[in-house]
Amino acid sequence: MNSITTQSFGQHANGKDVYLLTLTNQQGTEAKITNYGAIITAIKLRKSDGTFNDIVLGFDDPIQYWGEEYLQNYPYYGAAIGRYGNRINRASFTIDEKEYKLQGQHPDYQLHGGLEGFDKKVWDVVSTANGRLVLQYISADGEEGFPGELKVQIAFELNDNNEFSYEYTAETDKATAVNLTHHSYFNLNNGEGRIDNQHLKIHASKYLEQDANYCTTGKLLDVKGTRNDFSEYNQTGKIENPENGIDISYPLDRPGIENIAAEAYCDEQDVKLEVYTTEPLVHLYNAYGSPTIKGKKQYTPFSAFCFETQVHPNAINVPSFPNTILRPGEVYKTKTIYKLTTK
Repeated sequence: MNSITTQSFGQHANGKDVYLLTLTNQQGTEAKITNYGAIITAIKLRKSDGTFNDIVLGFDDPIQYWGEEYLQNYPYYGAAIGRYGNRINRASFTIDEKEYKLQGQHPDYQLHGGLEGFDKKVWDVVSTANGRLVLQYISADGEEGFPGELKVQIAFELNDNNEFSYEYTAETDKATAVNLTHHSYFNLNNGEGRIDNQHLKIHASKYLEQDANYCTTGKLLDVKGTRNDFSEYNQTGKIENPENGIDISYPLDRPGIENIAAEAYCDEQDVKLEVYTTEPLVHLYNAYGSPTIKGKKQYTPFSAFCFETQVHPNAINVPSFPNTILRPGEVYKTKTIYKLTTK
């Protein structure tokens, strides 16, 4: 049976205990998660020579995730994102004719749940039974401006086929906006250097138009003939004006967890990542705005890519986009699988 081990890292400033939990499968692959921010700190693929390829950016010590230097240059390495992924335009929305004003880092939008989203909360460890790690956070009514008490669980699993998954469930006592995702930064070359030569593909023929603040407008645009075309394998270093960065949302042509949503491979390590999700969209970010910071390796801008699976950003304000209102009596569910293969 796959195992979970637990290591204590003392207490957060709020007095809650912080742990690092390691999931290990029969192939020796490891996934490490801390209950601070439900952060994935490492995904270490065991290679045939016994060494590891750690494919996500982050820190070895959970304490570093709330260090002053990191928080001042904050890229959300590997964190749970909630209540609402990406941007909500004007930092407000309306449900049942009532407007809600949100806490935001910017007057024109709220990003990734506000000033202190789920990425900065210490989650409770609910279960480590049967190789399945379950964390829970209860978000209070009014937190960051969102209505309703929201009870959220995230379950992590690693099977013997090197499929690492996370699954969210949530319930509320008032109608509220919910759009949860996870923010792992992938670098398939053991976290080394830039990702210019890594090959990315997203199974989408459209992308979402954004305004000057990167908020979606509701308009879908064709990827063909643009620098945002990843409908076939594309190296990030070879797109037009690569230093301008990529921060784009792609609604999937064939949504559903039985269909591949996005994929990437790295020649240096002969490793491939495939993403499967229940969500209708993948948001691609190539870390152009990330800081230069010392983590497990030395990281710079363009050190990684993110495949954020979610409902369309700002959907709560765009009627033509999928619904992101959760009501009492309903259960929010979403699942994403990262499948890893290597030669």
